[in-house]
Amino acid sequence: MSGLAGRLVDAGYAAGWRLVPKLPTKAAGVAFWAAADLVARRGGGSATQLRANLRRVVPQAGEAELDELTRRAMHSYARYWHEAFRLPSTERAAVLANVDITGVEYLEAALAEGNGAVVALPHSGNWDVAGLWAVDHLGDFTTVVERLEPESLYRRFVEYRESLGFEVVPADGSVSFRLLLQRLRENKVVCLVGDRDLNNTGVPVTFFDEQARFPAGPARLAASTGAALLPLGSWFTDEGWGLRIHPPVRVANRSEAAAATQALADVFSGDIAAHPTDWHMLQPFWPADREDIVDPGEPAGGGAGAAGTGTDGTSADADPR
Repeated sequence: MSGLAGRLVDAGYAAGWRLVPKLPTKAAGVAFWAAADLVARRGGGSATQLRANLRRVVPQAGEAELDELTRRAMHSYARYWHEAFRLPSTERAAVLANVDITGVEYLEAALAEGNGAVVALPHSGNWDVAGLWAVDHLGDFTTVVERLEPESLYRRFVEYRESLGFEVVPADGSVSFRLLLQRLRENKVVCLVGDRDLNNTGVPVTFFDEQARFPAGPARLAASTGAALLPLGSWFTDEGWGLRIHPPVRVANRSEAAAATQALADVFSGDIAAHPTDWHMLQPFWPADREDIVDPGEPAGGGAGAAGTGTDGTSADADPR
């Protein structure tokens, strides 16, 4: 991102966090909804790519249904940002009262074993609300944020998530990986977004009947520490947010990391298929849509442990979410 473009993007996010909380909630929601409608109607890069991704998720959909799914998915994406700009100034109890979560027993059982837990989730629903629930339930947890440019934009997203109570680790290679290992050995929880492999060095998986790559970080961390690997589903409900912690995925050692990553992909695909319009994937994801991607059938360039930001294996994401 060029210097000027980066400053403009940073200024836009700054304005969002400064101005949106001052607007009446319903009026701001209508504005975000209208903007989403406009983007969906006009098409263009992100809306066109979103539609192509939804075609894989809902292969039986006809053209009219795909148009409607794309419109609803843009509404969901706009809802995420509307909520994100308001979350730091929203009463937490009001948010948590509208979180419907199942599977908490799997997380509690993992922590009772004493080896920590790696919670992996896709870009679906509002993962910041999931984080708020985790802070309320656990006291704290650790996550990773991609280093964005300019630095002011990166700092803005770090400060946002720290204001919600998250411990944020920059995706700086082996340094961040060691810190995540330390947190798991302290019997803490590490949360990673695990459905995008930015550097094309992740684990080959089958996802909605097509080859793709997923970051190896979640499975690698779990294998290295004995932590439980727990997939998390996240979606919107009419009045709030739905979360589901799934049973742990087996990953006893590094040799099982690839199978565990495929198991994550399978769980993610089930939740996404059930809530397709809440999967916020507006970027090229499958190899057929990406000019820069490595053939998923080839060995990963960084080996089985590489993913996301290079050698650390953690899931990093250039999308500031």
